[in-house]
Amino acid sequence: MKLLIALLFITIQMGFSQSKNPDEIINGVITNFNKVKDYQVDVNIKVDVEFIKVPETKAKIYFKQPDKVHLKAEGFAMLPKNGMEFSPSSLIKKDYTAIYERDVDLNGYKTSIVKVIPLGDQGEVILSTYWIDQKKQIIRKVESTTKTNGAFTIDFTFDDKIKYPLPSKIIFSFNMDKMNLPATITGETNNEKPDKKNKNMGSTTKGQVIVKYSSYLVNKGVPDSIFEEKNKKDK
Repeated sequence: MKLLIALLFITIQMGFSQSKNPDEIINGVITNFNKVKDYQVDVNIKVDVEFIKVPETKAKIYFKQPDKVHLKAEGFAMLPKNGMEFSPSSLIKKDYTAIYERDVDLNGYKTSIVKVIPLGDQGEVILSTYWIDQKKQIIRKVESTTKTNGAFTIDFTFDDKIKYPLPSKIIFSFNMDKMNLPATITGETNNEKPDKKNKNMGSTTKGQVIVKYSSYLVNKGVPDSIFEEKNKKDK
């Protein structure tokens, strides 16, 4: 009888082990990510848009807590900024309201859906929906709505034997007609607009940027000079 009671207690505890408090769920992800003090990683970037031909590009991304990010790639400007900065710690830099919605299965993983609404006029994103794996304390999917760039989705893939909460691949999906892309990408040069007769340009065209990560170096130290170089170029 004691054994049955003990098994029943364990079963009940397992059933209620996952939080329904959205702030607790988000803070769990942030705490887990904060184990990563810095990293550098090789990336392969593929742009998948029918009317734009961009060769696959190899690059390197540097990150340092709390929010320093640098993409090193010659002559490449297609990767959206929101696709690079997947650090969940960016959430705590702003005031927001978080709402727990429900638990769902996502590609075989149990996830909790949490909606995050930034308070006040704090930036481009006005609503984000997160699919959070509480067991691994990672974000597996994000859908965001912006003020001027429409909506976008980021799907995250992680290695099964995960040591740090860093993805092996992300897929950034968006609508081309809503994105503010550089003229060199869309073909708007010399005050000329893209050919509207293109079979895709007259209607909504979906695009993807697929980023694969390899050869992570985590917590090995990244010099501040990497990011100072970036700041000089941005001026």
